[in-house]
Amino acid sequence: MKNILLLGAGLSASTLIKYLLDRCEAEDWMLHVVDQNSAQLQQKLNGHPRGIAHLFDALDSQVRRPYIAQAHIVISMLPAIHHVEVAKDCIALQKNLLTPSYISSEMRALHQEALAAGILILNEIGLDPGIDHMSAMRIIDRIKGKGGVLKSFKSFCGGLIAPASDNNPWHYKFTWNPRNVVLAGQGPAACYREMNELKYVTYQRLFQQLDTIEIENYGTFQGYANRDTLSYMSTYGIEDIPTIFRGTLRRPPFCEAWNVFVQLGMTEDHFQIHGSEKLTPRQFLNAFLPFQEGVSVEDKLLLFVAKNQQIFELFEAIGLFEDHAPIGLSNASPAQLLQHILMDKWRLHQGDKDMIVMVHQIQYQQDSKRYQIDSSLVVEGQDERYTAMANTVGLPIAIACKMIMTGQIHEKGVTLPVSAAIYEPILNELEAFGLIFNETKKQI
Repeated sequence: MKNILLLGAGLSASTLIKYLLDRCEAEDWMLHVVDQNSAQLQQKLNGHPRGIAHLFDALDSQVRRPYIAQAHIVISMLPAIHHVEVAKDCIALQKNLLTPSYISSEMRALHQEALAAGILILNEIGLDPGIDHMSAMRIIDRIKGKGGVLKSFKSFCGGLIAPASDNNPWHYKFTWNPRNVVLAGQGPAACYREMNELKYVTYQRLFQQLDTIEIENYGTFQGYANRDTLSYMSTYGIEDIPTIFRGTLRRPPFCEAWNVFVQLGMTEDHFQIHGSEKLTPRQFLNAFLPFQEGVSVEDKLLLFVAKNQQIFELFEAIGLFEDHAPIGLSNASPAQLLQHILMDKWRLHQGDKDMIVMVHQIQYQQDSKRYQIDSSLVVEGQDERYTAMANTVGLPIAIACKMIMTGQIHEKGVTLPVSAAIYEPILNELEAFGLIFNETKKQI
């Protein structure tokens, strides 16, 4: 019997757990799941005889290490900042590790140690990053194999709400870590390349500089720049490409309205608000608007947004003018207060379905002709538990886990799923689950 150790059973783990449990009997596996939320653990394991719940803090290395020692493979669904410490334990104990998160420089630095330990540390094996890499590499390798030369690569992805459940004017609900949504885009400027020119977009401009994407049957989306795109030139083996861009998708007018939060400073997370536990949503908003004697909060916001009635109504829809009860968070940053307000307004309700949208726009030259391939994936969730986010994040990890456990993946060291030996079987199995890209090609 082989043991799989899963650290973390949050929003994105539902489908991952179900996939592995469905195969545990046939493969003679036991799935050990660690989390601090007992109700969440019991709900997701649902009494399965091959699923064992462990209620402890997975961030505690001394408690965690004995469980890693008994595992054949470890899957970390912990916050990304903790993956490196888990990886060090896995190297010391010679256990393979899977994570869905972006690979960090600290993780890359463990490559030689992982090779020496004879283990695989496979990162970015979720949705974005994950499916985006694998689907892009399938197209890129195909173009290169036919002698084509890549000229432009643009890729967008967004976790959104399905049309049938889209019942708020922001056209958005939380389907993954709300804190990551509130802090999105903070840190180093997003950077990309456009016609061989380097471009940088700072946080203050991020939600103003947008691409518009149209998807048949689903309408209009807007994309803002996502992180450091330049690093993917070497990841994808397209170092000489003139244009490369990666973006995050939202429905309009989300970005325009979110930009108001950014400009006001309500997404800041590096300072605490005095007496934050006493603030009502109205007082919280007013704290970031200029003082104007005798002018209401509503009128001050209208002045700040140049009398944009649509944005005003979006702020009203999330209750920011309410004054009847305090938010109730002590020693909180603006970002934490905003997150607390939004979690109530943007939570998934029973029966709600989310939606994942991914788009690749790839241009290449072959035989003196230029072509464009548009490849899009739209996935709607089953319900509020088996969401599109849980499916698209969890399935690639689960399939990769199965492939490692059954000896189908032989790579070692710290790596990403960009080789055909990894991405082809995973993409093929994802198609069996209905995760199918719609691809069109035209001469331009």
